[in-house]
Amino acid sequence: MFFHNSFSPAERGGLMIGLLRLADVCVVIAAGVFAFWMRDNISDLPARYALAIFLGAFGIANAAQAIGLYDIGSLVRVRGQFGRATVAWAAVMTVLIVIAYFTKTSDSFSRLWAVTWFVSVTAALIVCRIIAISRIEQWREEGKLRRRVAVVGTGDKAERIRGLSETVTGRDIVIVGVFSPQEIDALLEKITREQIDEIIIAMPDHAMPGHDDEALARIVGILGTVSVEVSYLPESRELPFPILGVSFVGPLPLFGVHRRPLSIWSRVVKRLEDLILASVILIFAAPLMLVIALMVRLTSPGPVLFRQRRLGFNNNAFTLLKFRTMREAETPEGARDIVPQARKDDPRITPLGRILRRTSLDELPQLFNVLRGEMSLVGPRPHAIAHNREYAQMLDGYLARHRVKPGMTGWAQVNGLRGETDTLDKMRQRIEHDLYYIGHWSLWLDLKILVMTAIFGFVNRNAY
Repeated sequence: MFFHNSFSPAERGGLMIGLLRLADVCVVIAAGVFAFWMRDNISDLPARYALAIFLGAFGIANAAQAIGLYDIGSLVRVRGQFGRATVAWAAVMTVLIVIAYFTKTSDSFSRLWAVTWFVSVTAALIVCRIIAISRIEQWREEGKLRRRVAVVGTGDKAERIRGLSETVTGRDIVIVGVFSPQEIDALLEKITREQIDEIIIAMPDHAMPGHDDEALARIVGILGTVSVEVSYLPESRELPFPILGVSFVGPLPLFGVHRRPLSIWSRVVKRLEDLILASVILIFAAPLMLVIALMVRLTSPGPVLFRQRRLGFNNNAFTLLKFRTMREAETPEGARDIVPQARKDDPRITPLGRILRRTSLDELPQLFNVLRGEMSLVGPRPHAIAHNREYAQMLDGYLARHRVKPGMTGWAQVNGLRGETDTLDKMRQRIEHDLYYIGHWSLWLDLKILVMTAIFGFVNRNAY
């Protein structure tokens, strides 16, 4: 799938709102050009018309936002949408007319063009909303916009959340389970198997052993290792962690504790980046990959590709692909994930493998992992499952690096943190860089890392 496990059912509403905003902008531009073409039958748009159309597109996006046209709740009120869409566009046109009047350029615009533009945009805005409202209502009826919520807690607070899901917010939220504080591991396992949109911590003070804030903070920290919204149903006391905002489930306030590291549109952009760039790289790299595959096959016995289970997004396991660079060794049954890290002058590495590892060409098959949606071009490097288990016990926040997809290259790698992590401090530095990347993601940061990888990252003295 192009967007493999990328979006939850509850995020479809946000995706629809984003598409509706984009449609409004495109409608204004297309209608403005069409109205001019209908009048003059030419495609060479004068600069003053192009500027007016650009300002109109900019204006409709902001005016519609200001009066609540991009609120998912308002899309179920059909008449209100139509009236407000007309008012928003009329306001934008009024501003454009005022600008033309004060700049003394009104006479240079065709009245027929302006009227045709206004009428066609108004009609198109209404049509877009009819389509969006129809689709959203269908999704709501099918339960595809429901947030799948897990509750951590016991007693009355947890039951209040469960009760609300069955009454006031029945079409907007579904409780997938209620877990006690001792069942956090079971909840994490459920997240790897199912889509969970939000976790609500709803525990009375006495639910924590010894009324211990550290125990509550520990649970919040553990839940911060997965890419799920985490909220807390508050008590009247000071909390041992920062609050990111307030939301509501029915009449109950929730304090935001963790947010997904990437918004829905950030994930769309990142996925498109992966699909486009990985496809282009694969096309150009295909001849080289065929040569490498043939050389691996001819120079040492064994398969061309090395396959190993790694942990990816939200701690889900996947099979990572690399060109085989080591001599095959018998692996004890049940120990396929227990692979010692490569070290300097490692006798297992073949002569060809040493070249491939030095130049990072052994990583090229991971382009298929990227296209399948299991990895990204840029992100924290995936570690062997055995190494994850080991370092998760020693380093706080280690598993938080799985809140995004693993990458072929990453911020840690372009900053020299490649190769064997033979000390705990080296791994700690790598994790710090990974978490920095997750917290500061942008398309420009990804492109910067890819450029740095292309210039400096292929040959590295720490890769062996």
